[in-house]
Amino acid sequence: MPLLARQHYQILGFSSAVSPAYRQKLLALGLLPGACFQVLRIAPLGDPLQIQAGRVSLMLRKKDLALLQLQPIAEAA
Repeated sequence: MPLLARQHYQILGFSSAVSPAYRQKLLALGLLPGACFQVLRIAPLGDPLQIQAGRVSLMLRKKDLALLQLQPIAEAA
């Protein structure tokens, strides 16, 4: 699923391919199942992406975000 700038996503869970240690790192960064984040910016060549999860702003590679099971959500009007 391509990620779009200014789109909101909800984290449904983690891929089975993610190692337990890396899963702990993602959880420590605030990327919890059920949490929502917004893609703020995408680098000119498409990688990395800046996301905002709560009050935390992160730069993550596409391969890291591919380890998350995501669902796009509509913005509240």
